[in-house]
Amino acid sequence: MGNNKVIATIDISRPSGRKIVRELQNKRAVTLEYPLPEEIIDKGHDWEEVYERGLDKLSELYNTDIRKLAKEHDIKL
Repeated sequence: MGNNKVIATIDISRPSGRKIVRELQNKRAVTLEYPLPEEIIDKGHDWEEVYERGLDKLSELYNTDIRKLAKEHDIKL
């Protein structure tokens, strides 16, 4: 008997589901996980886009072109 966990899905759109969650959230033995909403999952960004936006933010923050600076110092981004 090695399995000591239970996974349950509780519908919190109804008052009874919200009551169950409220009762469980303060129990030490319970870990609640909230899934991401569907609209957030569908709007995922690929890593290249996130990386490029990060470089843009760094360039803006330091008032210099990070890509150009990396190229001048032979740093591969």
